[in-house]
Amino acid sequence: PATIELATASIVLGVLSGVLFGVLSAVRRNSWLDQLVRFFSLIGVSVPVFWLALVLLFIFYARLRWAAGPGRLDAGMKPPTRLTGFFTIDALASGNWPVFVNALRHLVLPAIVLGSYTTGLIARVTRSSMLEVLGQGYVRTAQAKGLRERTVVLRHALRNALIPVVTVIGFSYGGLLAGAVLTESIFAWPGIGQYAFRASTSLDFPAIMGVSLLIALIFVLTNLIVDVLYFVLDPRLRMA
Repeated sequence: PATIELATASIVLGVLSGVLFGVLSAVRRNSWLDQLVRFFSLIGVSVPVFWLALVLLFIFYARLRWAAGPGRLDAGMKPPTRLTGFFTIDALASGNWPVFVNALRHLVLPAIVLGSYTTGLIARVTRSSMLEVLGQGYVRTAQAKGLRERTVVLRHALRNALIPVVTVIGFSYGGLLAGAVLTESIFAWPGIGQYAFRASTSLDFPAIMGVSLLIALIFVLTNLIVDVLYFVLDPRLRMA
């Protein structure tokens, strides 16, 4: 549950920001906004995750005290009543607002660290796909009919441009669920990554095989979900 909670927060952050930045970059091609998005996308996919995690901890936790430190909760704070294993959802369901706020604060930094690579990757793929779609005939026809730019971009272009983006999202989410060993170790996050690291260092072969099977199952399920989403996004597949 700890890894699923962290991976879900990271992928939601990555998808929302990556798609938004990619669309803005494609619509404002060769502008200062496009250059800025491309620069930060390159930084996101290039910066090592462990280095970014240490820098963010040093700045926002050790120096500024804006963010919470490692772990899922502050020391001495009792976890919420277990319903799902997700501290934010369990605290929200039980009405324990102090624990919910505290768990959310602890989730912010590791989610940003894991989501930085996904944000940069999705932004680049979205920009490339949007530029290709915006040059298609049906988009130019919609523009010639006098439709608003927002309608053309969101209704006619974005939906078709999301097909390759969905593939990237599926693989990224599978990779996040497989466990980010370095991020979970730096933030003392008790997830699959930390468990796999301890199993490998102690030569716990049954645990290593179990983690390997779980990771394989995760990627099979995410690929299945991606294939289903293709039929939802692309009506040509439903006509075949």
